[in-house]
Amino acid sequence: MRLILKLVFFIFSVINTYAQQTSVTRSKDLESAYDIQDSVMIKTRDGALISAMVVRKKGNLTPQPVIYQHTIYAREKGRDLKSLKAAADKDYIGVMSYSRGKRFSPDEITPYENETNDTYDVIDWISKQKWCNGSVGMYGGSYNGFTQWAACKKMHPALKTIVPYVASRPGMGLPMENNVFINPNYEWAFYVGNNKYLDTVAGNDRQRFRNMQFKWWETGVAYKKMDSIDGTPNQFFQKWIKHPSFDEYWQKMAPYGKEFSQINIPVLAIDGYYNDSQNSGLYYLRELEKYNPKADSYLIIGPYGHFGAQVGGDAVLNGYKVDEVALINTYKITYQWFDYILKGKPKPAILKDRINYEVMGANEWRSAPSIAKMSNSLLTLYLTNDPVEKGKFYSLNATKPGKKSYLPQEVDFADRQTINNDYYPDPIIDNEVDTSNGYVFISEPFTQPIVVNGAFLGEIKASINKKDMDIGVTLFEVTPDGKYFELSYFIGRASYAKDITKRNLLQPNKIESIPFSNTRLVSKQLSKGSRLLITLNVNKNAFSELNYGTGKDVSSETMKDAKVPLKIKWYNDSFVQIPIWK
Repeated sequence: MRLILKLVFFIFSVINTYAQQTSVTRSKDLESAYDIQDSVMIKTRDGALISAMVVRKKGNLTPQPVIYQHTIYAREKGRDLKSLKAAADKDYIGVMSYSRGKRFSPDEITPYENETNDTYDVIDWISKQKWCNGSVGMYGGSYNGFTQWAACKKMHPALKTIVPYVASRPGMGLPMENNVFINPNYEWAFYVGNNKYLDTVAGNDRQRFRNMQFKWWETGVAYKKMDSIDGTPNQFFQKWIKHPSFDEYWQKMAPYGKEFSQINIPVLAIDGYYNDSQNSGLYYLRELEKYNPKADSYLIIGPYGHFGAQVGGDAVLNGYKVDEVALINTYKITYQWFDYILKGKPKPAILKDRINYEVMGANEWRSAPSIAKMSNSLLTLYLTNDPVEKGKFYSLNATKPGKKSYLPQEVDFADRQTINNDYYPDPIIDNEVDTSNGYVFISEPFTQPIVVNGAFLGEIKASINKKDMDIGVTLFEVTPDGKYFELSYFIGRASYAKDITKRNLLQPNKIESIPFSNTRLVSKQLSKGSRLLITLNVNKNAFSELNYGTGKDVSSETMKDAKVPLKIKWYNDSFVQIPIWK
């Protein structure tokens, strides 16, 4: 018996050793299938060095199109190599370069600031290599989406297309939104700026940064002292808060104004209704359409968050069960697009028109020639002072009130027990809406189904006893069974409402018009009996910069500026306009 066991063990050992050797051999064979240059250094026009990797399929000597990614997220090479090998497997050349200062670059790390020139110089280098056939396509998400648009600020003739997912726009969605600085961007500076790769220890230490922001909130010190509370200087944060306007500092980082008119390549953008930086990603497309109406641009958008959009969606998003048809394969569509543009193959089947969107609740994809034509009607609703439902809500009415009146609100910035403007869509569906402060306006039930299709906008009429305020406007569907489904929101600074590049302070006790439009685009089927609901409030919480209303630089205001409460009169000719498809 022992002899038999020994024999079995010996045979098993031989088989296991052979299997391991075979696995190693296969791994080496697979590795040997690629020509990998993992330590390329590319010199820029101003003498900086950019670290890059190039992957080609061995034996393929014919010049090929290049799939190029440029990122600040320098990781250990295994993950990035996998992405580049995938390009090579599809008969492209895979190239990835890293922001200056990252990986093997000896230069200073400078997020955002040099990507326009650096991407141009890398594309120029690529175009001159013997393995490049003169065509370069770019793709990637978030920061990588931004770097693609940055590459379009000055078009290189070799750049033939870009596929940005959830593209960020510095100064537009982060680190500030509509001129209000948002706290979650704070730790990102350490995550990407502390070393040549990524500081995952600092980046994942959420408790450290939550403690910091709540201590700032509770003590009432100046916003610009945030890093003093943390105990670690944050050079990028300090640089950013010196630019609360969308000024030249931000404008030079990506195409701005008429620079969009010279973008003449096909663009495929992918975004999500619940992507935090959606207003950044769609900013590029809106400006491109404005300055170059004939631009060959496409959008795929659905019920995705920031990370979900980059892979094709999650089955459950912030508690909401996503329509099955909304789940797509972003990666597959991306390479179908590259094959279409760079190799003359068929266009991706999902692209029925320029704008391709999933209708939540209808479980179907629809298309339109433009964002504006997603809707065929604009529903105007006034934020009246007529109480409904026993004074819990106020009427959101299609008829403009005949007599001008207002709803009063007082906000004590010294009170740190009360939080105003709970706008973040998590969960997307809730059983209640906050009525403890601010005002809530609700419409009559719809007598037939409609689709909310696009980005809502509006104009708030208000007078205050100070010179400025930050406001929040959130749009919900109230379902027939009483659930609150968050559709979209706006947060912004009143003094920048008419011009994000220049601050125009409000005149105390004068009725001012505060327009807003930079909200999240959404598509949602509303059933018969559903209603629309708007919450209107002053933004006062621990998760963003706090505007005390003095008119001074907001980042320097402190609890000492909270002696006089903010007093607001919200006038009943304020309105929202909601794009719908009847």
